[in-house]
Amino acid sequence: MADIIHPFYASHRAAMEAAMLHCLELAESMLCERAHLSNMHGIRQEVMAEFGIVLAHMPYVGGAASRMSDFFMRLMGFMAISRVLRRHGVPVSMIGEMERETYKAQLLTMPEAERHEAGRQFMSPENQALLREQALKSTTESHQMEFPEDFIYDFVEPGADDNFEFGINYRACGFCKFAQRHDDKEILPNICGLDFVAYAARGIHLERTQTLAGGASHCNFRFSRLSPPLSPRSPNKA
Repeated sequence: MADIIHPFYASHRAAMEAAMLHCLELAESMLCERAHLSNMHGIRQEVMAEFGIVLAHMPYVGGAASRMSDFFMRLMGFMAISRVLRRHGVPVSMIGEMERETYKAQLLTMPEAERHEAGRQFMSPENQALLREQALKSTTESHQMEFPEDFIYDFVEPGADDNFEFGINYRACGFCKFAQRHDDKEILPNICGLDFVAYAARGIHLERTQTLAGGASHCNFRFSRLSPPLSPRSPNKA
């Protein structure tokens, strides 16, 4: 029997597929020049078919009430892209490099003001309060029983000598669980690498020195604001 796509993801499928097609369009020259792939029409068809498989396996973690649903919807498509490119013999490291460049190019098509406003909202005291609340909820037994494929994480307050504004320690990762279940562990680090691109586009500096995918006990995300670029000095007026 065919896998059934969860209604929440089914309702967002058209937008997710449009974003993937946009990514493939942005990546086309790289795929031709670096990966030496020529049949881009065939690649697009393969990726979209693979995305249908990925979509049917995406874990439901609470829909709009969970901040992690957005992570899955934005990044899980890269699992499909990675699978197809790997089948075509593209090295995993090259796949990761091209995906990061493509995702950056896609994010930068959004107006700068809109991206930076999203960054300000993420770093805001109000969002930090929400993160604390959802972090606590993620660790409860009832939540883990209801959403066993979800992330489990702790909110991290900075110490006196720390130079970050706040942090998150992910002790369990939905992408890691997905990769373990579907034999995607080889391409999993490519998904991890997209985090740096996503936050930088919003004016946020992410520091992370270890990941669950790399064998650590947790992923140590630390967030601070990127310094705005210096404006050109105005000429002195007489």
